[in-house]
Amino acid sequence: MAVLMNMQKKMYFIYNPHAGMERIRSNLLDIIDIFVKADFEVTVYPTQDRGDASRAVREMKDGYDLLVCSGGDGTLDEVVSGMMQREKKIPVGYVPAGSTNDFARTLKIPRDMRKAAEVVTRGVEFKCDTGSFNDKYFVYVAAFGVFTDISYGTEQDLKNTFGHLAYIMEAMSRIGDPLESFHMKVVHDGITEENDYVYGMISNSVSVAGFKSPGRQNVILDDGLFEVALIKKPEDPMELGEVAGAVMNGSSNDLVSYFKTDEISFESSGEVAWTLDGEFGGSLKEVNIRNCRRAFGIMVPADAGLPDKMSF
Repeated sequence: MAVLMNMQKKMYFIYNPHAGMERIRSNLLDIIDIFVKADFEVTVYPTQDRGDASRAVREMKDGYDLLVCSGGDGTLDEVVSGMMQREKKIPVGYVPAGSTNDFARTLKIPRDMRKAAEVVTRGVEFKCDTGSFNDKYFVYVAAFGVFTDISYGTEQDLKNTFGHLAYIMEAMSRIGDPLESFHMKVVHDGITEENDYVYGMISNSVSVAGFKSPGRQNVILDDGLFEVALIKKPEDPMELGEVAGAVMNGSSNDLVSYFKTDEISFESSGEVAWTLDGEFGGSLKEVNIRNCRRAFGIMVPADAGLPDKMSF
């Protein structure tokens, strides 16, 4: 844990001008003013397209004390992914501006952008786990299966107009569609299972897609372990009801499995589409996911209790 003191420091500030109904546009000057008043020399970079934030971080010159991003979870994902590819890592600050902001909620970072900017300058650095996904990285969730493409498949204009409601509208439009399943071999902790799965989630967050995740009471953000949820294909309406009950209660049964692990691999006969922190992660036949314990530092409220009490 480290505290950023009020002295002349250099900040690189990356923001996504299109995130979260373009909320940053009406707050940008106030946010920069907060940074400058805290004695930061600020370099500002607006992202131009998907993947631009990650590139900007990889190419960032040495000499900066703090890297700050503002946008949705996808922007944070890109920034952390870029940081993970740098030899010298510096703390990350996050001013959430997206439609859901799952990880900010987990870290108790305020949704109010000005208050979040103050957390960046007055908060404490928390060393957090992140995940490697083959040759990529993710901050808090990797998932496949039913509805997992909604976050990246929903039109940006729709998200800008309706915010989080846009995701719900998209999900409602798919109700009644047949559940697609994927035959996969799953290996973790010396255990090998082979089944037809409709959903899988590997996460390190109390909130996913704007909703509280099952098993959130046991989430520890720096223990080197992921929370895993796997759902097998239900064969009839009765089994579907059993799945729904287990998901609602956060409990396991013959169709729903919850467990913790630091590494897990998936192998399928056909390509499976994955989402990483709400963005498209690729269609793949083989995936290896590994927990990188305490791999990056992120600024959190000084009174969040995260360094001392990790269980939510």
